[in-house]
Amino acid sequence: MTHVMSKGSNIPLPATAVRAVLRWTPGPEVPDVDASALLLAADGHVRSDEDFVFYNQPRHPSGLVRHLPKKRLTEGLTDTIEADLGPLEPAVHRVVLAASADGGPFGRVQDLCLRLYDCTAPEGAEPFAVFEVTAETGEETALMCGELYRRGDRWKFRALGQGYDSGLVGLATEFGISVDDSEAPAAPEPSVHAPGPPDATGPTVAAHHAAAPTAAVGPSPAPHQGTGYGYPPPPPVPPVTAPPAAVPPQPAASPAYAAADASPAAPWSSHSAHPPMPAQQPAYGYPPHPAYGYPQHPQPVPAAPQAPFQLPPQGPQFQRRR
Repeated sequence: MTHVMSKGSNIPLPATAVRAVLRWTPGPEVPDVDASALLLAADGHVRSDEDFVFYNQPRHPSGLVRHLPKKRLTEGLTDTIEADLGPLEPAVHRVVLAASADGGPFGRVQDLCLRLYDCTAPEGAEPFAVFEVTAETGEETALMCGELYRRGDRWKFRALGQGYDSGLVGLATEFGISVDDSEAPAAPEPSVHAPGPPDATGPTVAAHHAAAPTAAVGPSPAPHQGTGYGYPPPPPVPPVTAPPAAVPPQPAASPAYAAADASPAAPWSSHSAHPPMPAQQPAYGYPPHPAYGYPQHPQPVPAAPQAPFQLPPQGPQFQRRR
């Protein structure tokens, strides 16, 4: 009897050797679909990268979980995972049956379904469970179609239909798989104080499909002290000074007014009778007057008396005749 599963429903497995077959209808714009399996421990993660079975690692080290080649049938294409759950070690609590799309999202995949068969059943037997897998948003590129999980000493199957938009690489890292950095999309280099990326020892997840080209991102230049944006400081700009203006020669002031002109003029206030005028030599030869703001220049000191002037001895032509 075939159980038609709905999302979230579960059934007990009639056998411990199970063949899970993904089937879809191909087309010119339909992405290719790949089946995979993840063997999870009690914490919901793989114990090592060997617990990821897919096209580049088609066989688990125990030999109990295998990925089979694709087949083309009259009703469509198939990709298959086989699992022998009976002798599987107790540390494995779940086996997630996943699918990834290459060349577009699952919204463009037609008639995607998961069929479960008993491996011990004769050839041509009907599947004991069928689940029509439908993407929730249509933009998913990886789906968890269902899971085989332990319940006591028995195994059961649950239909899931949950997706990711990060492809097979995002699905693998979600469950603790170490993705090979040489095949993953290039990422910016870490900063000087950030630790380097861990050594990639896991399976090459992206080798089956070419990684999308990304622009190379180099390290940021070291910042310069005291400047912004990492640029060196600009050279100092010398100050621009105007050449001195040519001053026409001025007549020399008289010694009498030189000392007074050198002294600063008194500041003017609103109570002053007249505003201050520049201390300069008055025009037209008039003496300065304090009423008009000119400084009172000191009078020249009279010279010391000298002896009376006498003519030098005169010759006979200048002497008075008697």
